[in-house]
Amino acid sequence: MYAYGGRRKAQQDAATVEIGYALVSAAFAAAVLFGAVAGPALLFELPPLLSEVLLRLGMTVAPVVFVARVVSVLVRFRQAAQPSQPGRANPDS
Repeated sequence: MYAYGGRRKAQQDAATVEIGYALVSAAFAAAVLFGAVAGPALLFELPPLLSEVLLRLGMTVAPVVFVARVVSVLVRFRQAAQPSQPGRANPDS
């Protein structure tokens, strides 16, 4: 059974799952990083300048980590989906 330009349904489902995994794992990584960087500013009484720097650094680095994680997961998935030798399903066949 083919859908969406010749892609099999299983391939489409795999891509959907991989996109979901990329987004969830990226959100988790960004949240952990934000907590590690900005957490002390939120939990402790720090000087105002240090608190501001930590919060801004956390808000800057977290989105960068999010995007980097999504891109790395999806690029790795795309490379794994392509056969190493075009025209052959299994290189050992």
